[in-house]
Amino acid sequence: MNPISLASGVVPEFGPLDTVRAAAAGGFDAVGLWVEPAQWTARTTQDVRAALADEELPALDVEVAWLKPDNAPDDHRRIIDIGAQIGAANMLCVSSHSNRLGTIAELAALCRHAEGSGIRIALEFGIFTEVKDLAAALAIIDDVGHPLQALLIDPIHVDRSYSAIDSIADIDPGLLPYAQFCDAPAKRPDPADFDAVITDAIDLREQCGAGALPLDALYRALPPGIPLSIELRSKALRDRFPDPADRARATAQATRAWLDGRT
Repeated sequence: MNPISLASGVVPEFGPLDTVRAAAAGGFDAVGLWVEPAQWTARTTQDVRAALADEELPALDVEVAWLKPDNAPDDHRRIIDIGAQIGAANMLCVSSHSNRLGTIAELAALCRHAEGSGIRIALEFGIFTEVKDLAAALAIIDDVGHPLQALLIDPIHVDRSYSAIDSIADIDPGLLPYAQFCDAPAKRPDPADFDAVITDAIDLREQCGAGALPLDALYRALPPGIPLSIELRSKALRDRFPDPADRARATAQATRAWLDGRT
């Protein structure tokens, strides 16, 4: 069965230590952590490293480097450095550069900064960004041409962007060190309504098999055994399980039950 990781978005109101503990209590194989550079201190790194070691839990990814024309590249580089210090395997990256050349330049710079760190820079596409679909993401990755670049697939963004699932099976597996996973309702938000797009992405996701996405086809298009970051941002889940460990446990159980049905 695919290793599963608790994405930080499942427990967005909690900090990194609580996220690590929730992932362990929930029975996940790994964890993803949200890094706020302005709030992350040397003590945070020390505590997170100790918690990961105590729980024998690897960090699958850190997030998020959001590339924008007016942002601070130093923050993005610091996320890579923090990720390296805690042993993370990937850093999630999205882009709001309206000029694709800006995305290419910044993504290439991040890949160069990550050299020697053990971290891949995973570009995620979605209609909430300027890299709106699979084809656009692949074109950017092709132009960057760095061995540390990667592509991050998320079922809800595949569906909302009308990206072809069949095309995923043709992607070089080396570009897919991991993928996100979740389900979602059939109704797509209006791409022109940014608030509706964001609400769909951060509040309306569902447990695997409980929604209407073509998860089985997408799962079979991914490389066998690929680690799955369970990116289940759900207001209903947050309301039902205010305790992060309970929420993580419910998410892991539902995910593994769905995966069991694929074998």
